[in-house]
Amino acid sequence: PDMEQKVVLITGCSSGIGLALAVRIAKDEKKRFMVYATMRNLKKADDLIEAAGKTLGRTLEIKQLDVCDEKSIKACVDSIPNRRIDILVSNAGMGLIGPIECQTMEEMKAVMDTNFFGLVRLLQEILPDMKRRKSGHIVVISSVMGIQGILFNDIYAASKFAVEGFCESLAVQALRFNLNISLIEPGPVITEFERKVYEEGLKTDLTKADKVTADMFTNIYMKNYKQIFESLGQSPEDIAEHTLKIINAGTPPFRHQTNTLYTPMTTLKYADPSGDLPIDTFYKMVFEHDKVFNASLNFIKLLRWRSRKSFSLGKPQS
Repeated sequence: PDMEQKVVLITGCSSGIGLALAVRIAKDEKKRFMVYATMRNLKKADDLIEAAGKTLGRTLEIKQLDVCDEKSIKACVDSIPNRRIDILVSNAGMGLIGPIECQTMEEMKAVMDTNFFGLVRLLQEILPDMKRRKSGHIVVISSVMGIQGILFNDIYAASKFAVEGFCESLAVQALRFNLNISLIEPGPVITEFERKVYEEGLKTDLTKADKVTADMFTNIYMKNYKQIFESLGQSPEDIAEHTLKIINAGTPPFRHQTNTLYTPMTTLKYADPSGDLPIDTFYKMVFEHDKVFNASLNFIKLLRWRSRKSFSLGKPQS
């Protein structure tokens, strides 16, 4: 890369947000970035290769990196000219839904290992260089579930809470070295990732759960999952646009929610120090019957339509 270009390393680029982001940054009109798009399994590179088009070999290169393997991370970073990474985008992630009685320790540990320790391993390798250069931006694809737990997402939310607590602690130290940390917090995003989580959810063996829990998972959570995504889901391209804006910001924010509809929900947490308000609100949303749920979805759709007009990404509105 020429010295003017910023070097961006992105993890988890075989699909979803990672793929959309790698392509969007590589296609930057002013060619401000050299993107190293990484993934655990290079056999899954076809979609990225196709989407990257002419940028491949120019502003985008594909490399192998498994966030669960220190050697793999080091080998990837060593292969980058002068090991210089200006912007790290930690995106690789794993989902898991269902009652905890029905989940194995192995599954839960895998989620923590990828979502949380994956970020830790990346930073152990990359942070010392950034500190030495006194420049760098760490961008973490977190989730609204990093600030607000959601029904049957106990372990996934825990992994994102871990990421947020980790980054919040690190942010103070980072400032001393002129480094920026930004947490991008999407709500539902319509991707392969979400589809896989949903399909795995359908396969959950509910025999270990009591009847009430099993029924809650099947008839409330899974039934409304699709509806919520169709009403509130953003596209990965939308998340990529938001993230690019954060990367280009002079003083990037520590937290950025990509879906303004969620802000009232996450704000409930700060509005009530006892913590009861969001829990009671979610309980009512979930259990006060379908009518209320559907009414609130329709109301939110309306809000979304209005907020879309007022909240733009600096592009001319059509």
